[in-house]
Amino acid sequence: MSKLAQSWGIGEVLVKDESARFGLKAFKVLGGSYAVARLLCQKLRIDIEAIDYDYLMSDEVRQRIGQITLTTATDGNHGRSIAWTAEQLKLRAVIFMPKGSVRSRVENIRSHGATVEVTDLNYDDTVRLSCRMAQENGWYVIQDTAWEGYTEIPLWIMQGYMTMCAEAVSQMSHEGIRLTHVFVQAGVGALAGAVVGYLINKFQDDPPQFIIMEPNNAACILASAAADDGLPHSVTGDLNTIMAGLACGEPNPIAWNILRDFPNCYISCDNFVAANGIRILANPLEDDATVEAGESGSVGIGLLDLLVNNPDFGKLKQKLKIGPNSNLLFFNTEGATDPENYRAILWHGKYPSVVI
Repeated sequence: MSKLAQSWGIGEVLVKDESARFGLKAFKVLGGSYAVARLLCQKLRIDIEAIDYDYLMSDEVRQRIGQITLTTATDGNHGRSIAWTAEQLKLRAVIFMPKGSVRSRVENIRSHGATVEVTDLNYDDTVRLSCRMAQENGWYVIQDTAWEGYTEIPLWIMQGYMTMCAEAVSQMSHEGIRLTHVFVQAGVGALAGAVVGYLINKFQDDPPQFIIMEPNNAACILASAAADDGLPHSVTGDLNTIMAGLACGEPNPIAWNILRDFPNCYISCDNFVAANGIRILANPLEDDATVEAGESGSVGIGLLDLLVNNPDFGKLKQKLKIGPNSNLLFFNTEGATDPENYRAILWHGKYPSVVI
C-alpha cells in the first residue's frame, strides 16, 4: 500500500491479505488443516513428509482410521477451518460457539456439514465445554490454545500459521524490502506467537520490532506482560468486542513463552480502532489495492492511523521509531465474516472515532 505509506510518511505499509484463503475468508485453515493432517498421520503411524493430500483423501486412509469426529470451540474462523477440513477428508465435526456468535459465522460453519451448537457461555468456558464433550464421546479436540496435558495439537496449529509468514517473507525478499516493524493481533496468542517465533528466527541478526494488539475487554496478553511474575494471566467477563476472533481471556501458554520475551510493545484497542481500519482498507488511495478486512483483521491499520495522525500518540510513535525508513507488516487475518456489521461500519459510520 505504497500510496498510503507515502501519505503517512512511512517507507512501506505491507498487508498480508488472508481474506480469500481457500474461499474461507480467513487464515485459520492454515493451522486447522495442518493439525488435522498431523493427527491422521499420527494415527496412521506415518511421517507427514511422506504423504500428500491425495493420500489423505484415499479409501485406504478412511478404512484404516475409520470414522472419527473432530470438535473445537470457536468465535467463527477457526471452527470454519475445522469444519472445512472435516468436509474435505470426509470426517465428522462438532463445533461449539460462545454466546453472541453472529449468525453468518454460524451458518458458514454449518455450510460445510458440521454440527454447530451456540452456547450461553463466553469463549473460554466454551472451550472447556467442547473438551468435556470430547471426553464423553471419544472425539478429537482440535483447539488453537493449549493447557496442561494438551500442547501437541496447538503447537501443530501454530506451525501451520507460519505458512503465512513464509509467504510474506518470500514476497518481501523478492521486492528487496527489509522489514522493520510487525503489527500482529492476539486472541489466545497462537497467531502472534507463531508470527513472532518465525520472524525472530528468520531475522536473528536484525529482528523487526513487534507490536502486539488486543481488544480492550480481552487483553490477556497485555495483562500477562504487565504482571511482574512472567506468568500468563487471564481476564474474565463477557469479553465483549467487535473483534470476535480476538475475544479470548486466557493466553495460550505455548505462545506466551514467546510473547513474554520478544515483543516491543503491547497495546489494547477500542472497537473504533478496528472500525477505522476497515474503512481505510476499503477506501484506498489512488492505485493502492482495496482490501476487505473484518474486525479482527483491520485493527493494525486502525492503530497505525492513530500513531501517525493523532498527536497524542506522538511519543509512542517516536519510541517505536516509526518513520520514513520504516517498513511495516500487517496481517489481515479475515475478510467480512460478519457482513451486516461490515456494511454498517462502511455505510453508516458505526463505531466512529472518539477523542482520546
